[in-house]
This record gives sequence, structure tokens and C-alpha cells, in this order.
Amino acid sequence: MQFTRRRCLLGAGAIASFPLLHSCVSPFSASFGNKGSYLTKILEPKNENALYYWIDVVMQQIRDQRLFTPRAAYIFGLTNTAGFLAANGIAQSYQEPFDMGAGPADADEEIAYGVAFAIAASEVLQQPLVFERRKFLAQYPGSSAKTNAVRWGNHVARKLLKRRTNDGSEDSEVNYYLNRYKRRGDALQWSPTGPFYGARPGPAFESFDRPLYPGQGMIKPWTMTHGSQFRASEFYDPKSSEFAEAFQLIKELGGTDSTVRTEDESEIALFWENGPWGATVPGHFMYIAIQVLQNRELNFVDLAKAFALLGMTQCDASINAWDNKYHYDILRPETAIRVRANSLGNTDHRVRNQSDWHSFIPTPEFPSYTSGHSTFGGAASETLKFVCGRDDVAFSGYSPDQVLWPQLEDVSRHWNSFTQMAEENGMSRIYGGVHWSLDNTEALKAGRLLARHATETMFLPKV
Repeated sequence: MQFTRRRCLLGAGAIASFPLLHSCVSPFSASFGNKGSYLTKILEPKNENALYYWIDVVMQQIRDQRLFTPRAAYIFGLTNTAGFLAANGIAQSYQEPFDMGAGPADADEEIAYGVAFAIAASEVLQQPLVFERRKFLAQYPGSSAKTNAVRWGNHVARKLLKRRTNDGSEDSEVNYYLNRYKRRGDALQWSPTGPFYGARPGPAFESFDRPLYPGQGMIKPWTMTHGSQFRASEFYDPKSSEFAEAFQLIKELGGTDSTVRTEDESEIALFWENGPWGATVPGHFMYIAIQVLQNRELNFVDLAKAFALLGMTQCDASINAWDNKYHYDILRPETAIRVRANSLGNTDHRVRNQSDWHSFIPTPEFPSYTSGHSTFGGAASETLKFVCGRDDVAFSGYSPDQVLWPQLEDVSRHWNSFTQMAEENGMSRIYGGVHWSLDNTEALKAGRLLARHATETMFLPKV
């Protein structure tokens, strides 16, 4: 017999099922994650469910495949949306613009969620996830509710994947401009900062990588009307006093040998760095959302909706930020300080080359304006405010990938609101020396705007 992903799903479905009325004992309590699991460390056993299981699987895959932040954002958007649409099709709680229709009444929402999520994840990760699927379906005893859920989840995932065909995401993965954005051609134009060399501890980049994903801003958004809907305003005039102030700030605060950056600010820069080989920036916000939402007593469909909104807005945040990056084509602070300052035409004596200056954390190999970190943070904070109905939620958290920066071992940070969390995340890029101040403020604004737009227009309750 030929072994296929479909046969694995439907074959497991034949032995399966899970009662529609869930017991108080989680079917995942026996073994939620392996030693590489992210959520085993933060998720209380009583809260384990299909949603958390599959998000954990995807976070591990993103780390193990060493995927970059823009691609991770797309993956979180697609998978979480697929899962929600499958569960909501059965519950019929919320309107949705994807025309999925009504699912079978006799079907389990969690199983349908997991099947749809898994199929979407397999497609976008290019991994069959055979053992993860078998482990997932084996948690549920067989019944018609399980069989119907498997079929419905498969239907929803395939329909959503078909709708997203030719959405620009595959083209965006290549690191070539392909005339999608015009280079600016003046002294502010981005160029690789490098060279970088592998070193430990902490992440490193190859020497003079090509610019990362110049097509990301052209992907079809989930909640925005188009990628430039919330495009930032113009960057500083490089001859202005505002630019001179920003130049001096980053030069003093963000350098490797800064004497004005505090220990706490250095810790913030490392805590939020989220470089390659980890859960990435949107994964970090998924991680935080799980910590915050797991005990808020949301029913399963409402929880799925919350993470669908978070995934979609994280994906749209990547589209917004990368549209800005390649539309404006602005150089990084390290390039300006080390080699370009004298060519910018600013008469302020502070705007002068310093060839031995280096950013505290590695400068990424793509344009600066606007900050992806800050856009993700603005979107995440606004989405979580919507889900919780308030901003002033106090919580603490660890870095999900302490292995990248051993200095973060056992380091926990505390925030009194989602806004504080987003602002600290945004400032981390200033403390790290990789972004201009305007990169942060404009990105925070855009992230908040796109998330507000999403929560006001997407998945409204059925009347």
C-alpha cells in the first residue's frame, strides 16, 4: 500500500474520535511535547488542547528549519486561519470572508481545527508532519464526530490553500528585487552593512547576504486591502536637524562599546533580538499570547479566533514593514555611521563617519525603515488588547530561545500592559543599534492601525 499524507489522515480518522462534550482531563496530558517543545515550559497541563499542540509543532519547525521572520509570519497567518475556519464552520459563531460554508453538526471542533491546521502547516512548511498528525489524532477515540471532523478539516484546509494560490508568497521567498521596488539612488540608499562572520554566543549572518525577501510587501494581505494601506510617512531629510539628533542618539546608545546604554537596556536589546534559528519575532508574540490567554476561560472557538487574528495581523505586519523597507530603501545606522555620514550633506558636526563603530546586536541584511520588530509588536499589542478587552494586563515572560543568547538564561521581564510590552520591544532595536528612532515610532503606529482595522472588520459575530 502506498503511504500518503491523505491515507495517514483518513486512516487514523477511522480509528478515532473524541466526545463532543469534553471531559475535564486533557487528552494531551500524557505527553504534550518533546524536549524541544516551546510550550511545555509555559503551558499548564489543564490548558493543553489542539490549538496549543499545533502552534508548538509549527514553532519547532520554524526553529529547526531556521526560517526567517517574514516567512514565519506568513506561516502563522495561514495555519492559524485554517484552524479557526474549520472550528468556526462547525460552531457557526462568526462571519468569515472565505466562503467556507457550514460544517457538519456532528463533528468535533478541536479535531477539525487540528486537521486543517496540520494540512496547511504541511503545505507551507513542505514537511509531511506524519508523526505529529498520528500523535494528534491518536489522542481521540473513534466516533462519527471524529470522522466528520477529519473530513471537514481537510475540506477547509484545501479550500483555503486554493484561495491563497498565487498570493505572491512563493515569489517573495527569493532574495532578488525583480523590479518590484525601485532603488532610491541617493546617499540614503540601503546597502549591505557587513561583513559578518560566524561567532558564538549569539546569532551571526553570512558575509554580505542578499537583501531579505524584497517581495514580501507584495504578498496578498489577510486583513488589509493592500500592502501599502498603512504605509509610513517619509523618512527624515538627511540634511535636517531631526536626522542629526537621530544619528547622535543611535551612535551613543546603540554601539557595542556604548557608555550610556544601561545594563537593563542591554538586556532588553538581547531579550527581543529573536534572530535566526529560533521562534522568530512573530513566534515570540505567539509565545506571549499563549502565556496571557491560556487561563482567560475562552471557549475553543473564541480562542481559535484570537490566534487567527494574531496570526493574520502578524503576517500583515510583515507585509506592511517589508513594503515600507523596500519602498523607502533606507540604509541602516551602522552603514551611515561607519561609511556614509560624510556623504549625507548634513552640516551638523555630529554627523560624521566613525569607521570603528559597530551595532550592539548584528545589523540585519535588509533596509531599515520601518522596523519589523516594532510593526509586529504594535500589531500584537493591539490584538491582545482587543481579545482581553483591556490594555493594563500585568504579566512576565522569558525569551523563548535562550540558547541564542546565554546571557538570557533565567532572565524574566515584567510588563504592566500590552502597550509597555510593545514599546519595550520597539526600543530594543534602538538599544541594539540597528534602527533609527523613526523606524520604531512609524512602525508601532502602522502595526496598531492594521490590527485595529482587522479587529473591527474581521470575524464579526453572527447575528
